[in-house]
Amino acid sequence: MAQPIDFDQLIVIAPNLKKRLSGVTSTIVQLIPLQRATGLGIAAAGAGLPNTLVKIPFWSWTKLYRRPADGKPRIWHARRNTEMLSGLFMRHLLRIPLKLVFTSASQRQHTAYTKWLIRRMDAVIATSQKTAAYLQVPNTVIMHGIDTERFCPPTDKAKAKTAVGLPSDKKIVGCFGRVRAQKGTDLFAEAMISALRDRPDWIAIIAGRATEAHQQFQKQLQTQITDAGMDERILFVGEHTDIERWYQALDLFIAPQRWEGFGLTPLESMACGVPVIATDVGAFSELVVEGETGHILPDLNMQTMADSAGKMMDEDETRATMAKASRVHMTTHFPIVREVKQLAEVYARVSDRAVSDLFKEGSA
Repeated sequence: MAQPIDFDQLIVIAPNLKKRLSGVTSTIVQLIPLQRATGLGIAAAGAGLPNTLVKIPFWSWTKLYRRPADGKPRIWHARRNTEMLSGLFMRHLLRIPLKLVFTSASQRQHTAYTKWLIRRMDAVIATSQKTAAYLQVPNTVIMHGIDTERFCPPTDKAKAKTAVGLPSDKKIVGCFGRVRAQKGTDLFAEAMISALRDRPDWIAIIAGRATEAHQQFQKQLQTQITDAGMDERILFVGEHTDIERWYQALDLFIAPQRWEGFGLTPLESMACGVPVIATDVGAFSELVVEGETGHILPDLNMQTMADSAGKMMDEDETRATMAKASRVHMTTHFPIVREVKQLAEVYARVSDRAVSDLFKEGSA
């Protein structure tokens, strides 16, 4: 059942103009409930969002012509080109009073069209220092945070493994995310075929979904695993909404991506007390503390990944030390409430409001 919206108190609109699940969608789903918990009047708009989120019904869009009770403009927080364009359309053609904020996670040279859109935003946010380097306008770096209550270490690792149907007498290395070449699923599978061969006490799992366009890719990987005699050692476990339970079953996590905008999986893993090996893409080098919470790989070579993983698998004490450091690192530097507060500061600045009006300290 849709939750009612008080348009007098609605300050921020978070559009999601993409039906398919993505990292951007996941960010919106995680942030909005916490932002509302601080007292911020925020609602989502668009498709592909769970019914638990407060969303603006299509029939009520005309109410956006009326300003909130404080008389100041609302904020349209875009995260995609289509959303920036929609915000410009509403502000300049429909004359809806809006301030436009854009969050960029891209780490590549923007097209002329994207640059044109970005220059027309009232505020721009970069999700990492790497991303900021590709922007040609003033911006604020706000890195994503993690819900450290949802993503937390298990009280009993063996029980955490059996709870998701995995053997409690095995150590487990995991790779989570959509199954496709961009995500490096094949690098992980090939590295595990090599690393697991002489380590019978370890198994590997791949959690995630292959969309229709990538199902042949997954079939080829499964054939490769079968041919290597690793059917019972490297498991595809599918996509899960309770992914935190699968992180809790792990002893090591690998983020093998070839390209990534930001990449939440290392944060989720470390929050669950699981050290990380990651490629040097996205924000990974800004998330993982080299030698303390895991390792950043120097290249995308499969054997480099296999060697690094094998070394970590052989060093139980090192993994245990990194596991504790990972959890401390997440709770200290990446709690999602930090992201919520920093976003409120941008919203306040761009709309000439006081931060205290948008973020109630200690309420999230």
